[in-house]
Amino acid sequence: MGFDVMNWQVNIEDQTNKVVIITGSNTGIGYHMAYSLASKGANVIMACRNLEKALDSKNKILKDFPEADIKLYQLDLADLDNIKNFANKFINENDRLDVLINNAGVMIPPYSKTKNNFELQFGTNHLGHFALTGLLLPLLEKNGKGRVVTVSSIAHNPGVIDFNDLNSERKRYSKWSSYSQSKISNLCFAIELDRRLRDNNFSTISLASHPGYSNTELQRYSILWRILNVFFAISAKKGSEATLFAATNSKASEYIYWGPTGIIEMRGPIGKAKINKKAQDKGIAKRLWNVSEEMTGVKFLS
Repeated sequence: MGFDVMNWQVNIEDQTNKVVIITGSNTGIGYHMAYSLASKGANVIMACRNLEKALDSKNKILKDFPEADIKLYQLDLADLDNIKNFANKFINENDRLDVLINNAGVMIPPYSKTKNNFELQFGTNHLGHFALTGLLLPLLEKNGKGRVVTVSSIAHNPGVIDFNDLNSERKRYSKWSSYSQSKISNLCFAIELDRRLRDNNFSTISLASHPGYSNTELQRYSILWRILNVFFAISAKKGSEATLFAATNSKASEYIYWGPTGIIEMRGPIGKAKINKKAQDKGIAKRLWNVSEEMTGVKFLS
């Protein structure tokens, strides 16, 4: 059952003194998350690859909310050394972290690899956020009631994690299959993280969300999808609402995966989103976790 998005949006709980990291927050749904949270008093950390674009976005928010506390940090999720440098810098400069929103991502680019030789979509969307979460978890846990929200997608439904070829080196590259693999990995990770946090008696919780079919720069690699956006997509602002709910609402902990609940979950009221059976498979999730630790060198909650 969904609930009234508009009523919820108006009544976002006060976020004063909460420290929130949002990856990829210079554009799209991430920008609207930063805008909304800054408007409610949160200390917003915009963790972005391109600091010049992030500064422009920060200034747009400050124009409406001059007193907002917004900091910029450079973060490239396609570079493990950069992720570790970001985490070390943030931990050294901050004594608390309340919410980590794993939002940044790439969608259907031409075949390419990260600096660590991972297929770009799997490496950025999943492995980068896996490593980031592990490195920041001690700070999330420090003050109690930390929250990790990982953004997945309705594209997780056809997703298959090919453990024999995670980097698409043996088969003909399918940008859509690789994207779906990264998105089901996001959801598997969120569910397995929640399971391990509870097993280890952590107070931090893990949730997931999806933005429905939102009009964002993610579709920049596809002319067709940019055309379809005009007719079918919801706005990036609307697309941000499920993640904002998961990140701020006390009722969000009642379920793990939130998103629009209308026709094939492309739009509609925010509610309990459907989870593909493969994403609920504990064996797949455990194997993905172990492989992710091996590939990133970041081990936690083992």
